[in-house]
Amino acid sequence: MPYGLPYVARGQKIGLLGGSFDPPHAGHVHITKEALKRFDLDQVWWLVSPGNPLKDRGPAKLARRMAAAREIMDHPRVHICDFESQVGTRYTAETLAVLQGKCPQVRFVWLMGADNLAQFHRWKDWQEIMARVPVGVLARPGDRIAARTAKAAQVFRQARLHPGQNRLLGQAPAPAWAFVNMPMRSISSSQIRENGSWSKG
Repeated sequence: MPYGLPYVARGQKIGLLGGSFDPPHAGHVHITKEALKRFDLDQVWWLVSPGNPLKDRGPAKLARRMAAAREIMDHPRVHICDFESQVGTRYTAETLAVLQGKCPQVRFVWLMGADNLAQFHRWKDWQEIMARVPVGVLARPGDRIAARTAKAAQVFRQARLHPGQNRLLGQAPAPAWAFVNMPMRSISSSQIRENGSWSKG
């Protein structure tokens, strides 16, 4: 596969976890492993972004974040990618369009924490994202009610899968989304940066 993407067979279900990973931490590892199980995914790709357009301050250097991600996420079905940096996309909708063009045989699922769903309507072309791929939402502490009442959840309420169908998410035609309640790690990248154990170096 080009751009350092792993080989995938036709029809495989690939979860995409995007973010700055500044830094990657045990919470990212936890939701990735849960997503593999709960949505019956074949692989998960971490899309380590050059930067988050919604954040004013830039992250640590991409090479450092990629190295840290590979160190903490050691799983045969999880792959660390700098696809956005290589193809020059900045927004998720653009990234998905290019990925689908490069890998038309793959069934992609966008993964996010419930905190992201709560402000998903602020993302550029967020309705296009919902129209392109199914979305798997993993609940984080304190975010469940806010996520369920989020604008995106309301607009696409008819597209939400019944909890008993969550494992079918990767096969569902978009728009489709699933919400998973699960024990979550309370750690966050911002907390790690604030306590001084991760510098932009």
